[in-house]
Amino acid sequence: MGWSEADGAGPQGVGPKTGPGTASNMIQRLDHINIVVSDLQKAKDFFLQLGFRETISSRLSGERFTIVTGLPDVDAEFVGLSLPGSTTNVELIQYSSPAGGRDPALSRPNQLGYRHMAFAVDDIAAEVDRLKAAGVEFQSGIQLWERTGKKLVYFYGPDGIILEFAEYPKTS
Repeated sequence: MGWSEADGAGPQGVGPKTGPGTASNMIQRLDHINIVVSDLQKAKDFFLQLGFRETISSRLSGERFTIVTGLPDVDAEFVGLSLPGSTTNVELIQYSSPAGGRDPALSRPNQLGYRHMAFAVDDIAAEVDRLKAAGVEFQSGIQLWERTGKKLVYFYGPDGIILEFAEYPKTS
């Protein structure tokens, strides 16, 4: 059972009611988001530029990872990153084996599956300026969603993944 704007849910993650037997009692929290990248160092540097901190890094290989992933002969490098004050981490992984490929439609917002991660920011214009100065590509200029007062902009991370900055109106 999901929620939508039509249900009256708010723009900042306010969803349906919780209680006995609801999914929120089974799941404690969103733990991490895993992103497969072609250049682990470049991807890590990009996320460090966004304010993430490295928490762990490791080589992933052997039978355990072959079983977990369902892929033969897994050999990969991994780095875990976190934002101060957040409980959701980003895990970046670069596979040496088995070799993967890039879906040419990955960066198109209308493709099925994972689409983007959004980061709430206090000053979207300052963040956009900072990243543009570092060569980050943006889909458009900052847009205003008049219904909520939210300012938003999509930009591209490592390997063309879609990311978003979102600035919500200050509440008094």
